[in-house]
Amino acid sequence: MTAQTVGQLAALATAICWTVTSLSFEAAGKRVGSLQVNLIRLALALGMFSVYLAVRRGYVLPIDAGAHVWIWLSLSGLVGFVLGDLFLFQAFVDLGARRAMLIYSSVPPMTALIGWAILGERLAGLQLLAMGATVAGIVLVTTAKTAALPTTSASSPPSTAVPSASTVIRVPSAESHKVRGVWFAVLGSVGQALGLVLGRYGAPEYDAFAATQIRVLAGLIGFVLLFVVTRRWRRVAAAVRDRVAMRHMTRGAFFGPFVGVSLGLFAAQRAGTGIAATIIATVPVMLIPVTVFLFHDKVSVRETAGAVLAVAGVGLLFLV
Repeated sequence: MTAQTVGQLAALATAICWTVTSLSFEAAGKRVGSLQVNLIRLALALGMFSVYLAVRRGYVLPIDAGAHVWIWLSLSGLVGFVLGDLFLFQAFVDLGARRAMLIYSSVPPMTALIGWAILGERLAGLQLLAMGATVAGIVLVTTAKTAALPTTSASSPPSTAVPSASTVIRVPSAESHKVRGVWFAVLGSVGQALGLVLGRYGAPEYDAFAATQIRVLAGLIGFVLLFVVTRRWRRVAAAVRDRVAMRHMTRGAFFGPFVGVSLGLFAAQRAGTGIAATIIATVPVMLIPVTVFLFHDKVSVRETAGAVLAVAGVGLLFLV
């Protein structure tokens, strides 16, 4: 099995992880606010990394990494986790997981373009064709008109939960929330693409889990500074006391920053940033069977066609 195939399989596993984490963070964000979710999930993930790497590598922190690795991965963490995820997670709350994941239809070509500019990565004609087919399928899925997902107990905040004022910006109407969600999704896509490329540049061969721990640490510091400035620590305390939200955040932290992001960086190291981002972007397609079985959602012909096209595109990436 070639290194590129291993990287593509890692990207596919990343997409599965992000399917779980997107639903988990959507549910947690609706209970306690997306800003609190961002801080707590990074703190949880940092603990997971510390335990795992202490057992596997003998280091609680990656002290064996050089200055180049620390500088560029820290920058990647600030761009990807703080800026990118700050906007993306609020888009989860404003638009819902499936609509917000429309962002990933723009991440693959954006990542490929940034990867070409910074890393000098080039794609063959068949790879570009496969990427185009996958992105087109994702667009079909995410722009299909479907019934709204049923409201679950996880997304209905109890009287003790932090009210919606805990979101980043206050807006007067539901329509304004949708407009804000679209803009936040676009800004989140820029952060996701640039964060992945900077991570690949900072650690072309360094251990993916140790590298992601550096990114998580930088992201956590960034959010701590943000909370110091905005004085939101009471809301963090309220979020920690919400047991249902904590279950969602713990599950999301495991499949997101801990496993998912690490596998995503590993995939970029082996398969290239553009190809990895394309496969990872199939999350909206993977959400289809989840919403069908869990929420009894109906799938349109357009969504089915988009899913088939996206899967065909990913399959072609494995063949070329």
